[in-house]
Amino acid sequence: MDRPTLLQKVVEWLRAGYPDGVPHTDYIPLVALLRRQLTDDEVTQVSAELVRDSALPPEPISRIDAGVKITHYTHELPHEDDISRVRAHLVSRGWPFSDDPAGNAPSGEGPRGDDPAGDDPAGDDPTDGAPS
Repeated sequence: MDRPTLLQKVVEWLRAGYPDGVPHTDYIPLVALLRRQLTDDEVTQVSAELVRDSALPPEPISRIDAGVKITHYTHELPHEDDISRVRAHLVSRGWPFSDDPAGNAPSGEGPRGDDPAGDDPAGDDPTDGAPS
């Protein structure tokens, strides 16, 4: 869904729920509901950039590195849900991810074979950005 369509749906939702306008007491809860979240494409792009920026041999990507990269997309502090989605994307492709701030203790397995992004031998996966 493109951004104008998404924005239109949000406005329609707000108008349906608040036909007389949003009361001042509901502003903060509404903003909390409408926080910026990475799209699936952005999760893939963040993961690809993290893999490209990673040192070889594959060093675990830290949650701090993931959070910083997410911030470049959302322009706000990363939400735990977004970090978890990036972690899952990387780990599912065999890339080590570390919840340790220093990036030392990986969770998940390391890369499989010569494909640092996972099991995409054709190289069509956008996370396959690291040099072999």
